Amino acid sequence: MSLGTRVYVAGHQGMVGAAICRELEQQGFENILVRTRAELDLTNQSDVRTFFAQEKPDIVYLAAAKVGGIHANNTYPAEFIYQNLMLESNVIHHSQQFGVSKLLFLGSSCIYPKLAHQPIREGALLQGTLEPTNEPYAVAKIAGIKLCESYNRQYGTDFRSIMPTNLYGPGDNFHPENSHVIPALIRRFHEARLSQAPLVEIWGTGKPKREFLHVNDMASACVHVMQLDKDQYDSLAEPMLSHINVGTGEDVSIGELAALIAGIVGYQGQVVFNTEMPDGVPRKLLDVSKIHQSGWKSSIPLSQGLTYTYEWYLENSSKPGFRA
Repeated sequence: MSLGTRVYVAGHQGMVGAAICRELEQQGFENILVRTRAELDLTNQSDVRTFFAQEKPDIVYLAAAKVGGIHANNTYPAEFIYQNLMLESNVIHHSQQFGVSKLLFLGSSCIYPKLAHQPIREGALLQGTLEPTNEPYAVAKIAGIKLCESYNRQYGTDFRSIMPTNLYGPGDNFHPENSHVIPALIRRFHEARLSQAPLVEIWGTGKPKREFLHVNDMASACVHVMQLDKDQYDSLAEPMLSHINVGTGEDVSIGELAALIAGIVGYQGQVVFNTEMPDGVPRKLLDVSKIHQSGWKSSIPLSQGLTYTYEWYLENSSKPGFRA
């Protein structure tokens, strides 16, 4: 990719899209195309067609998605499957129609079976039952992978897919109910410290283990994967599969994560686990040997990344546009 390439980042106002824009800018890319949701509804086929016809991007990063934690996925399953299916179908289809040279689809590690062998290899896709709490979202993301594979197979396009582990960092959604575990815990412990609450309740047993990747590392992985030549990328893929896992290769229990965040925030009260609430998948650690083989590794340790994220929360939680 030359620095003058027209690059469209779909979802630039989200945590991942914003990080990709920062990474591209740091690497000297100048023609970065973005549109707000008000300016371009990616679920509207006609609007997406008009955008691609007028702007003719060379490269597309498809980071736009409707995302949320266990509560949000349980409460709004129709929205999660419909919106994600529509926006990815429109962007991927019109990327082929208007001659995009490369596209990167960002999936999610929830595409893999609930009880997949750990660490999870790319080949585990469609080899077992999905976690019920986020199945609609996972089905939509699997469809996005298969869209890319199908267009590559039929039209010879160069559409790539990466499956990140759980992401966190600046720009995350800190809503008390609809956010993912790290921003939810940061906010909960912060507010508990301010109010001097004697305890903080956390859903589940605290035993499930999760892998977490800072969004800046994710952005660097995205640009790295797109800068691989096609033969390099294809050599990493398993037969009939085109996606690559992205993560740290290390995981931590939710209980350990809670203790780490409580320490960073400075909360000294009691942490109570509500065992009546669902845990989700028992463990979810990605096999990241393929992305390592390509020459990329994560660089931000969890404790450092959590500290950065809490500092960002303190600096931005009272500003307009903060996601809470």
